[in-house]
Amino acid sequence: MTSTARRTRPGTEPAAGHHRTTRRARGPAGHARRRTAAARRRQSREIPGTLAVLPTPDDLAAMSRYRTFPFTGQDHPGYLRRLDGLLRTLAAQGRHTTLTLFDPGEYATYCTDNGLHPDRPESRARYTTEMAAAGATVPYTGRRLTDTLPALLDEADRQDTWDRAGALLATAGRCPACDGDTAHDAFENASQAMLRLLDALGPGRHHLVCSVPAGDGSPLLAALHATAHPDGRLHLAEAEALIFCTVLAAGIALRRPGGVVARTLDDEHGDEVRGWSLHGTWLRALTAAEVFSAYCTDARTGDPVSPEPGVDYLPGIAVPQPAYPHQHCGDT
Repeated sequence: MTSTARRTRPGTEPAAGHHRTTRRARGPAGHARRRTAAARRRQSREIPGTLAVLPTPDDLAAMSRYRTFPFTGQDHPGYLRRLDGLLRTLAAQGRHTTLTLFDPGEYATYCTDNGLHPDRPESRARYTTEMAAAGATVPYTGRRLTDTLPALLDEADRQDTWDRAGALLATAGRCPACDGDTAHDAFENASQAMLRLLDALGPGRHHLVCSVPAGDGSPLLAALHATAHPDGRLHLAEAEALIFCTVLAAGIALRRPGGVVARTLDDEHGDEVRGWSLHGTWLRALTAAEVFSAYCTDARTGDPVSPEPGVDYLPGIAVPQPAYPHQHCGDT
């Protein structure tokens, strides 16, 4: 959409009041200028750029109403192909480019709030830079945008979940019974719950999903992928763990009826699914029937989902609860 990376090589524009010459300057002065230009080109490779992508045809149509928008009249596949070409050119120049999403509705609001004219390239560039600083991004790795967009959209979903969960957790405030920091203590409790769940599941590849109602009609969903080794080593993505614990902490702090489903992957014998419900400030193991019901229901719509063949629905494992400061403080 808009890139902060320059499309011309730095140092090659003629100075004001001067003309280009077709003859290369010779002698020490010419060599010095060429060395300076080469140095500038090398330095420009260390200046990162950001390119914002319109993820849907509707987004492209919304931006096409602006006269200065450079992709007016393109269909969405053609728009993505042109961006692919631009990204390949930047990569060939040694430029590093970060990809982010461009939301036309948010952009219009942003321009209104900041007194900017929306039909100007510099307004789009400013919005892109600020959104990339605070929103979801992925690095350009040479893959086509049609292959990269799903990862970028997933990252945006994770960012949105973290923002919503953090905002919900912040409403917990201080415990009215003991004046403790409810949000901090709930996050510590959630972290212990995550580690004890993984310890109970044992060695293997585990995929955990935590669901907590947010009160706005759309539940908070956080996924965590972890590999537990027989020697006790645990591999997981810190960003996923942070979001998972924040969502679970919001449920604990506000006593929301959430839950966790864990799927242990086994290519040879078939996957195993277990589940827990969030009861008060801790997780209660579900029965096999409850696990089946929970896993075969769409968490967003409540519609039934067909069970998967070759998957065992097992009861959850009882997980010991650590001391929690607000366990007996009642509703916070």
